[in-house]
Amino acid sequence: MKVVVRLDVMLAKRKMKSKDLAEHVGITVQNLSLLKTGNLKGMRFATLAKICEVLECQPGDILEVVPDEDG
Repeated sequence: MKVVVRLDVMLAKRKMKSKDLAEHVGITVQNLSLLKTGNLKGMRFATLAKICEVLECQPGDILEVVPDEDG
């Protein structure tokens, strides 16, 4: 199983740019980019909560657990 980040979908639905979300959340655009590509090793729950607050969504709207493609 792996976690897929669907942050781009929520940003598009909210018509918000990554730069604006990063400013509102208090993280760098680079860290937000790492999150969007799934290359982030970890994230604080406080950061996830702030992202959800700004985007007016639930964690499940931006994070999805899917089976591995090879199995």
